[in-house]
Amino acid sequence: MTKFTHINNNGEANMVDVSAKQDTVREARAEALVSMSEATLQMILSGQHHKGDVFATARIAGIQAAKRTWDLIPLCHPLLLSKVEVSLIALPESNQVRIESLCKLTGKTGVEMEALTAASVAALTIYDMCKAVQKDIVIEHIRLLEKCGGKSGHFLAGKQND
Repeated sequence: MTKFTHINNNGEANMVDVSAKQDTVREARAEALVSMSEATLQMILSGQHHKGDVFATARIAGIQAAKRTWDLIPLCHPLLLSKVEVSLIALPESNQVRIESLCKLTGKTGVEMEALTAASVAALTIYDMCKAVQKDIVIEHIRLLEKCGGKSGHFLAGKQND
């Protein structure tokens, strides 16, 4: 089994030293699902929400969150992201919003946490904007969908990975 990279030989948490690693192109995609009532979803889609464009606000929040991941998660490296994309897709048949994020850079460490943070904060933003009309909104299924680049290779959710 692979050991935890953020724990030293004394069992203490440490930031991983990536200074000797080669720069490579790295990319990660993550998702989150936000479940709500039909009425709340229709309010968002029709543009009738009193706080404004929920999807636009959530998209910007997700992008901002990816850029600040290092500030939110203690042992993450500050990264020079070259691309952050956040898409929101309404799923009316299940009264959900599917959020997918993509983060990319050329660097020494991966962007999985940035992608996960982007999707998570976009979902939290939807909750924040809609909590006045529905408090039992559920954020679920936050997960890494895909990661490529770096020493650990390619990961694709649901596939047998090395």
